[in-house]
Amino acid sequence: MEIEQSNQSHWIPLADLMTGLMMVFMLLTAAFMLRVEQTTTLVVKEFEETKNNLHQALQKEFAKDLKQWNAELLGDMTIRFNDPTVLFDTGSAELKPKFKTILRDFFPRYVALITSDKYREAIKEVRIEGHTSVQWTKETAPRAAYFLNMNLSQARTRSALEFLLSVPAVQKNEAWLIEHVTANGLSSSRPVVPEGGSRNAQLANQRVEFRIVTNAADRMDQIARTIKGK
Repeated sequence: MEIEQSNQSHWIPLADLMTGLMMVFMLLTAAFMLRVEQTTTLVVKEFEETKNNLHQALQKEFAKDLKQWNAELLGDMTIRFNDPTVLFDTGSAELKPKFKTILRDFFPRYVALITSDKYREAIKEVRIEGHTSVQWTKETAPRAAYFLNMNLSQARTRSALEFLLSVPAVQKNEAWLIEHVTANGLSSSRPVVPEGGSRNAQLANQRVEFRIVTNAADRMDQIARTIKGK
């Protein structure tokens, strides 16, 4: 009986110790998760604030020009050039003179804004995206037309990028532009559906867009890796 009581007196302090350790562990885990949650919330807040500020800055910079360029600023900070009669001749990847004139005005101001101290570190990529309609010729099968338009849209964005990097006003930022600006031919994979029928849809899908990608996703991935202990 005395031995049994001795064993019980031995296990009671040990159980108390284990309970205490579990409480400490739970408190540390809760504190860590709270810190992660606060960091995540801060990143999201910073992203939304940067996005809103940059959108407003783009609107302020180009508000007087967008209409005459037949361009528009979308809610995700994308600037879309809509008029295919200004951009390229049918089936050609060579920029038309009027589009070159527009880009000489647009791009230096665009670059000056996105490479400013306020936004430079938040930008991961600037995508020059070329889009086409689904058509090629009446005799061309849809899949073949898709890849022919893919080649054309890629050639157009590449020629646009080559021209933009040759503009004297952006030469001082050439290294940053080479690192961050990409040319992307997307064929007819991302159609828009405007009002006014198939003719308007065909014209609306022959467009060039400048799309900004921020580094917010990278920062969120970094937080996820921290949670996993990597």
